[in-house]
Amino acid sequence: MAERPTDLHADAVVVGAGHNGLIAAAYLARAGLRVIVCERRDIVGGAAVTEEIVPGFRASTASYALSLLRPDVFADLELERHGVIVVPKDPQMFVPHEDGHFSVWRDSARTIQELARFGDDEGYARWSAFWDDAVAKLRPLVDAADPPPLAEVERAVGPDIWRWAVAGSAAEAVERFFEHPAVQGAFASQGVIGTWASVRDPGTAWVLAYHALGGELYGSSGTWGYVRGGMGALTGALRAAAEDAGAEILVGAPVEEILADGGLRLEGGRVVRAEVVVSGADPKTTFLRLAPSGALDASFVEHVESWRAPGCVLKVNMALSEAPQFAELRGTIEISPSIDYLHAAYEEAKSEGYSRRPFIECFVQSAVDPGLVDGDGHVVSAFTQYTTDLADLSAATEAVLDTLSSYAPNLRDAIVACEALGPRELEQRFGLSGGNIFHGELLPDQSFGERFDYRTPLRGLYLCGSGARPGGCVMGAAGRNAAKVVLQDLGRA
Repeated sequence: MAERPTDLHADAVVVGAGHNGLIAAAYLARAGLRVIVCERRDIVGGAAVTEEIVPGFRASTASYALSLLRPDVFADLELERHGVIVVPKDPQMFVPHEDGHFSVWRDSARTIQELARFGDDEGYARWSAFWDDAVAKLRPLVDAADPPPLAEVERAVGPDIWRWAVAGSAAEAVERFFEHPAVQGAFASQGVIGTWASVRDPGTAWVLAYHALGGELYGSSGTWGYVRGGMGALTGALRAAAEDAGAEILVGAPVEEILADGGLRLEGGRVVRAEVVVSGADPKTTFLRLAPSGALDASFVEHVESWRAPGCVLKVNMALSEAPQFAELRGTIEISPSIDYLHAAYEEAKSEGYSRRPFIECFVQSAVDPGLVDGDGHVVSAFTQYTTDLADLSAATEAVLDTLSSYAPNLRDAIVACEALGPRELEQRFGLSGGNIFHGELLPDQSFGERFDYRTPLRGLYLCGSGARPGGCVMGAAGRNAAKVVLQDLGRA
């Protein structure tokens, strides 16, 4: 294709300014490459953004909490200097249930004292010891650019961790340690986050483990926190880090296709010429929509088509005139009264399309970050499951509000505005195929070495999004590792 005067030139062009795309761009630019990032929306951040629900009320629209961000990324890109402030959640969980409520604190002794009321104090001590061991063995596999295939993971971590933190179900793992249904429900819920599976299904123990692998930024494994200013403050800092290193960020620049002879074409016809294309889009978008037609062999296309990426999340963001009447507002308000409750929510969604009594993680982020609201009021973010690809979210949203109102009776009267994002809306707004928040299920058969490699079958095309190893959440390992692989291949390591 002949060049035109309007063509742009770079050493590397990045598709998408989500957190991984920005991290990849920053590392590549720091190594001296000319980097251009093309983002289809008018703001950067992908699904990690802060947006107004209504004027004066700002919330983390999709991604809502931080734990897994790699500490070397935080340090290398000087995110603290760029203004990132993270407040550890304490308590980590506040769990209302029919017998009252309890909290899970950062202070283990305090948590043990609370759970003693339910006879689960010794169980919590054993639970904590098990996860200290499991995290120490699993975390290196998640950080690695070349993790072992699933068949070798058991040998790498040992039979106990394999069974209770990878291959088994979250329900079995939790029932091994805890007796009280509400305690079991609260801890087992982490095994179904973003996952179209029952808490009783094999492999959900790995989803539980995956969410326990962070916390280094706070000095304790599994600890989650709020980014002051919402998740958009983090991705805004990543943009600043990339631009400081020399990367150019183009917003309102959707990619139409990746070019076989190097670079990509934007919608409207503008071309960015580059030896390297690094895609932060999910695998289905990258390989089935953007890649040059006919460039991939049939077996690889079949693999991408069979990649499971169902959406199951309904995110409900609310602007409230007053705080909801929960006894504790600073941590995750966990609505997951038992393992049976979680399983029933999944089974109901399979037949009805949504859960009438959904699993809910509710965050009153303005309780620890008042600056999200101008004047009085609060913002509440409810991450809920299960909801399928519904054209009409009204019944599913009402089910969320009904469930929350059964614990906080003033909620409905306090609502100023409410925004609901199901799988369809998550796909349309953030470009997530199927509305899957992880670019593909995080069950074991799509994790470790089974997840997409950074190098793709097309020369010069690399994958840096959550569909690549190790997987989803705001972690940054995929962006960092992809950049390092690119630099190796260019002889710039």
